Amino acid sequence: MNPIIGVISAHDVKNCKYVTRENYLTFLSDAGGTPILLPSGSDVSSIDSLLDICDGILLTGGADVEPARYGEATLPCCGEITHERDAFEIPFIRRAAERDIPMFGICRGIQVLNVALGGTLYQDIPAQLPSEIIHQMKPPYDRGVHDVTIREDSPLFSIVGKSNYAVNSYHHQGVRTLAPRLSAMAAAKDGLVEAAYLPECTFALGVQWHPELNFEKDPASLRLFDAFAEACRRVHTARQCAG
Repeated sequence: MNPIIGVISAHDVKNCKYVTRENYLTFLSDAGGTPILLPSGSDVSSIDSLLDICDGILLTGGADVEPARYGEATLPCCGEITHERDAFEIPFIRRAAERDIPMFGICRGIQVLNVALGGTLYQDIPAQLPSEIIHQMKPPYDRGVHDVTIREDSPLFSIVGKSNYAVNSYHHQGVRTLAPRLSAMAAAKDGLVEAAYLPECTFALGVQWHPELNFEKDPASLRLFDAFAEACRRVHTARQCAG
């Protein structure tokens, strides 16, 4: 049986539904996982029950994290906020880290991982970190638009296999102060943290770019999901043996 991977959904408030990109599900399935959608408005009392059935968690993209979650007032440059998603996802991440459940964050995923563990964000990069780097590219999204430098002593280097890597990029927020428990793995030329991980966990990392949008052209993107799926598979196997 394939590992069960919980996919945090986005909340489409206007249309009263929870959604996620099909690319995430395709990616996880191709890597050998069985994805299930986790409503981001779930009650926090269900966190342990959900983690009992999930061998890994994908932290997906979506709305901006509420600045109050990292001790700031909301600026006019901040985008759409989904309060109920923050209220569920932040304690969910903390508990998953405590239980050493594999986590992989993409775009908002690295941002909320950082906030959950005590970091802060740029509410709007163009307003707060003026740069020549293109962080909010135009379509098509399956191409590299700027380079990141990957630390050679990081798990990301072991997966990607190169220190200079061209990534796609579509975000207006980003990591400002890295959470004390996280370690940076990659950065853009303007200094923005582009990838980070939680050393105390077996597999808990996030990237600011979108590997789910270019895996058909970029083997390194596929290797990211393969590495995540393998970590989930180890959890699944351990649970099967224990049960």
